[in-house]
Amino acid sequence: MSAPDLADLHMHSCHSDGVLTPAALMELVAARGVTLAALTDHDTTAGLDDAATAAATHGVRFLRGVEVSAGWNGQSIHVIGLGVPPALAASHPFETHLAGIRARRVARLREIGERLQRKARIPGVTLADEVCAASAVPTRMHLARALVAAGHARDIGAAFDDFLSRRAPGHVPESWDDLATTLAVLREAGITAVLAHPHRYKLSSGALRRLLGEFRDGGGAAIEVCIGGMARHDLDRLATLARHFGFAASTGSDFHDPATPWNLPGRFDKLPAGLETVAARF
Repeated sequence: MSAPDLADLHMHSCHSDGVLTPAALMELVAARGVTLAALTDHDTTAGLDDAATAAATHGVRFLRGVEVSAGWNGQSIHVIGLGVPPALAASHPFETHLAGIRARRVARLREIGERLQRKARIPGVTLADEVCAASAVPTRMHLARALVAAGHARDIGAAFDDFLSRRAPGHVPESWDDLATTLAVLREAGITAVLAHPHRYKLSSGALRRLLGEFRDGGGAAIEVCIGGMARHDLDRLATLARHFGFAASTGSDFHDPATPWNLPGRFDKLPAGLETVAARF
């Protein structure tokens, strides 16, 4: 019997808020012993072809993925899509759904910039314009990096705390399509839906169970049980919930930057026994 895959099914490249190109990411993935990898950039499939080519060069099995922004009961959540079909036309409903999210991202970043200019007295409009020009999927992380580079914040954490968090001058609420709509789009495209990092959402135990129930009923197949940097008690709790709801389990680092050592590719705990892996379905 062959050894099971070390499957990292949650990683980001420079096509969203990561820092490595898809090719450089797959080189790092191979060096770290990952045998099954998915590129899951936020709301875009732009890097998948390059990643697939590089993964093949390094002998890594590759899954085409994406991380889709969605909303549930007023909270932003993320759904990993695995098995994205290749060569989808821009007019395909799945790609038009992602394009709509990206347009809202641009509008949100520009509004954040305007608020920073008005409330914090810094050149937020210029910074937001630069971020939106540099990335097709502009995120608050991009803006935080720009704030640091321009000398307005000492580091990324301070940029969020001082300018971008809920009580900061640049806060603008997110507004995404609801979970049911998101799952329907993924289902119709034949894409497997995985709920990303359920332990990170600010939900009570009861609310999390309601979310998981709606996710399952809408066609969700798996939840992330192991992810980089998580506490053991969260892992055990998610494993219990996966068993209860009948979900397969996914593993991923949520890698963005090689300078962040706690979520390098392949760095996460082993899955507890008795769980089906979503990786085994591919």
